[in-house]
Amino acid sequence: MEFAIWNNPNRDAIALWEHDGNAVSVGELVDQSNQIARNLRALGLQKGDAVAMCVKNSADVYALNFAISQIGLYLIPVNWHLTRAEVTYILEDSEAKAVVCSPELAELFPSTVEHRFCTEIVEGFRAFDDLKSGTTEPPEDRTAGGIMNYTSGTTGQPKGVRRPLPPVPPEPIVTAYAMFLLMFGMTPGDGVQLVGSPLYHTAVLYFSSSALHLGHQLVVMDKWSAVGMLERIQKYKVTTSHMVPTQFTRLLNEPTHRDYDVSSLRQMVHGAAPCPIPIKLQMLDWWGETVYEYYAATEGGGTMVTPSEWRARPGTVGKPWQTAEIKIIGDDGTELTPDEIGTVYIKMAQGFEYHKDKEKTAKAHTTDGFFTVGDAGYVDADGYLFLCDRKADMIISGGVNIYPAEIESVLITHPRVLDVAVFGIPDDDWGEQVKAVIEPTGSYEEGLEGEILGWARENIAKYKCPKSIDFVAEMPRDPNGKLAKRKLRDPYWAATGRQI
Repeated sequence: MEFAIWNNPNRDAIALWEHDGNAVSVGELVDQSNQIARNLRALGLQKGDAVAMCVKNSADVYALNFAISQIGLYLIPVNWHLTRAEVTYILEDSEAKAVVCSPELAELFPSTVEHRFCTEIVEGFRAFDDLKSGTTEPPEDRTAGGIMNYTSGTTGQPKGVRRPLPPVPPEPIVTAYAMFLLMFGMTPGDGVQLVGSPLYHTAVLYFSSSALHLGHQLVVMDKWSAVGMLERIQKYKVTTSHMVPTQFTRLLNEPTHRDYDVSSLRQMVHGAAPCPIPIKLQMLDWWGETVYEYYAATEGGGTMVTPSEWRARPGTVGKPWQTAEIKIIGDDGTELTPDEIGTVYIKMAQGFEYHKDKEKTAKAHTTDGFFTVGDAGYVDADGYLFLCDRKADMIISGGVNIYPAEIESVLITHPRVLDVAVFGIPDDDWGEQVKAVIEPTGSYEEGLEGEILGWARENIAKYKCPKSIDFVAEMPRDPNGKLAKRKLRDPYWAATGRQI
């Protein structure tokens, strides 16, 4: 059985609602994807070439993705929060032959790229509508394309995660991705998925594109908010979404969150960051047995856990997918036994490489094909994976390993804590000490630090407790909920001249 939007016989069905309420049909998306595919080929783009995309959440993202996925190109989603220099690096590294952007993002793209398109009229760019013209017949010699996402670059320059393009039509490939959603209990043809995070995010684009191939409808938000999400769940009878734990916290802190009808929800899938156990328990209490979790990275994955499995083992991110294997490796390179903490390694059926970086590719992999992104964790006796933290974020104080995520998951439950980051800062005696940075609910008041520290000592082991707290008006998170912890941590280390 194949799941592909090009084969959907119900062309008049609504494929998605954009943020302004505009409805786009299946037929419109398919026709536009065919037109774009033909016109990109007419520009001279050939199999293996790259097209960069920096477009705000809209139907245009899917039309472009579906065009590229049927003519053997790579789509390069570009984070619109990057600087011009960072965008230029990605364009040069990927050797992008064309770019498509939203008008407010046009200034990020240098004139060195030959083919530049904008979704509105902007000087120096051709109109994206030029690509959506001509015959709507499918392109000849259809062959599968793919997406090459760039890693976030927190430990150096971003690297493109590149997978080989198989010499087959697109249908088997998009079907495989669509069937991934079946693992969470989704079924073809009867779902409504809310898209709340930016579509430059790996999982958000994959999940929502796969939902369209399954025949689901999308409800696309241009900017996420707790009330905006709840209003759309109630209005469109949303069944599924891809979320991050920060959004859970924001929803629970919305005073009116219990006023909305969420009875339509079936599978609300989350990943990308650790979810504090108390927060997830509150979400399960509110949304029922709908909250699924998975563990993966841009490079691949992973594991999955159902609501009932998670309740039986709070904190787990689940067991490996059928197409994946997990093992834990110690610092000496040996595989660890159950409940021993080490580095998490994953093996998938399809491999990857870091574009133009054989050294990094080799460093991330073992000789038998497992790879790691540097997460620390352990597997219990039943094969369930538990994550501790990124090894790069681990604090070593007095020779003891301390995992910030564990502390953050406790601090976030304090009623005056809206968001929190924990990391190590220099300490002459201990090497590192635990520092917390908190975005408080409401305004900062004198004595708040003492209140939270006193409460922390009652709930966290002494050696893990923060020694001090700094307060900020807003935590540096991107719209995916990913925390830019280095922006908070680096100033503490800069004065010492020491590297972390």
